[in-house]
Amino acid sequence: MSRMKCGLLGKTLGHSWSPEIHAGLADYEYLLYERAEEEIEDFLLRGDWQGMNVTIPYKKTVVPYLSELSPVAAALGSVNTIVRRADGSLYGDNTDVYGFEEMTRYFGFDVRGKKTLVLGSGGASVSIREALRRLGADPIVTISRSGEYNYDNLALQAAAALVVNTTPVGMYPHMDAAPLDLRELPACQGVLDIIYNPPETRLMHQAREMGIPTCNGLYMLVAQAWRAAEQFLGQEIPASQVEKIYQEMSKR
Repeated sequence: MSRMKCGLLGKTLGHSWSPEIHAGLADYEYLLYERAEEEIEDFLLRGDWQGMNVTIPYKKTVVPYLSELSPVAAALGSVNTIVRRADGSLYGDNTDVYGFEEMTRYFGFDVRGKKTLVLGSGGASVSIREALRRLGADPIVTISRSGEYNYDNLALQAAAALVVNTTPVGMYPHMDAAPLDLRELPACQGVLDIIYNPPETRLMHQAREMGIPTCNGLYMLVAQAWRAAEQFLGQEIPASQVEKIYQEMSKR
């Protein structure tokens, strides 16, 4: 019997640690699939694979090609996990929401009732905002380059207690960049960056130097991968694998 074929769909994937993580979760083939936007339809509908994760910039792009969505994916219009069913139809879910919730709990960030800035308005951003809503953050303000609240009027957000970066700014290989200067947010009590490579972004480095608790997105990546792997396989995987793989990956 041939091994199940799974993988990660995105535009640029050279930085991804997902193959290592999935290798620790289950015995299926997990490859990186870099595709241009015009190739997405053919890849989804006629590709030879059974389970697929989706990353920047295709979390919204894939939705029209899916036959069914989980309630959270349907509500958000953003998908990061796709399963090809026995009849060939495609089912989409969003395990990023779960992954971020688990990350905040693991690192002890209590977001309840706290003004939280979400940097970015893409597919990752909508998942993070939903997770923050479920966790009780209030208000949740989206900061984007061209939105009503942007990087030119950050003074309006001086009371923000938490910052969550969902943009790729600061990701390898562009590690000298940061989405904002934390000195503009004097009330900031925590910085969560969903980037995991490098393990400390420039934004996180500044937070640490200012004595602000911070974390990267590695735990979120492992937790959402665990949930995705369970769907690929149609069976449970021990939750202890999340901690085990996270600790192993943290040593890199």
